[in-house]
Amino acid sequence: MEKKDLDWANLSFSYMPTDYSYVCNWKDGAWEEGGLTADHSVTLSECAGILHYCQECFEGLKAYTTEDGRITCFRPDLNAERMYNTAERLCMPPFPKEKFVEAVKQVVKANEAWVPPFGSGATLYIRPLMFATGIVIGVKPADEYQFRILVTPVGPYYKGGAVPISICVSEYDRAAPRGTGNIKAGLNYAMSLQANVEAHRNGFSENLYLDSQSRTYVEEAGGANIIFVNREGTLVVPQSHTDSILPSITRRSLVVVARDILGMKVDERPVKFSEVENGDFVEAGLCGTAAVISPVGRITKGDEVIEISGMEAAGPVMTKLRETLTGIQAGEIEGPEGWVVTID
Repeated sequence: MEKKDLDWANLSFSYMPTDYSYVCNWKDGAWEEGGLTADHSVTLSECAGILHYCQECFEGLKAYTTEDGRITCFRPDLNAERMYNTAERLCMPPFPKEKFVEAVKQVVKANEAWVPPFGSGATLYIRPLMFATGIVIGVKPADEYQFRILVTPVGPYYKGGAVPISICVSEYDRAAPRGTGNIKAGLNYAMSLQANVEAHRNGFSENLYLDSQSRTYVEEAGGANIIFVNREGTLVVPQSHTDSILPSITRRSLVVVARDILGMKVDERPVKFSEVENGDFVEAGLCGTAAVISPVGRITKGDEVIEISGMEAAGPVMTKLRETLTGIQAGEIEGPEGWVVTID
């Protein structure tokens, strides 16, 4: 199929309506068959549960055009699993995992003309979401829900792509201990908006959050996990004492890439911010579906400015990790079995 006539190389990370979305409703205790729709609008009662008690969750993954013309997705089974777990935590009916993957395939296939061409630097972003549509006035779970998938072609999440960014340590907390930090719920992101606006106003690309219990351990950024490289070349991946870090699919994939493909040592453990302040790390990067890896050149905490790898260029390890993972996603490098799913 012929691709849409777009300036693929200069797309921003923003919404552009495509031909079809996918929609499926949960009613009377069961999910309906579901299918494609050309209607990108949603009609709700003013008393819908999503509007009052924030029963909503979402996912994010991408579709790619490979050099040989195939359209692929990256590890959609893990998105299905994470959304299933998130729905359970929010007392929502989990969307079946196999049905999730098939829905992704169906909506990407229907919008294949919108999947950016190989080498353009753009991708088709896939956003599955679920929310309470049933009427509810008392504090309780709703009895009806809608699952949707929208797709839109996008460019880099952070301006500049792989150019180092500057981030700041937020004065706000992202998630409470034993709260909802480890699920992908919209309510987590709503709480980060003010911090995000303030960071941008002050010239930073993103916030870095510390643990809310002691404010001494690194957790993650507002829209991505963070990873480090120490002076010995070890990939250091922050873990949480209170299970409040989102289990990023990109981060988990990068751990496998580093350890099993690049032969690096990987250390997954709680990371004290004092290690950052002491200069223990020579590289850092924000990683997630949208960003892949955005190298972090500088971290600011109040009046303290900590140079990591500088603002000139990405460090060699982050560069190699990014090139390897995007090579697997684009079909240029053979990755572990099952990571790349072809859309037939």
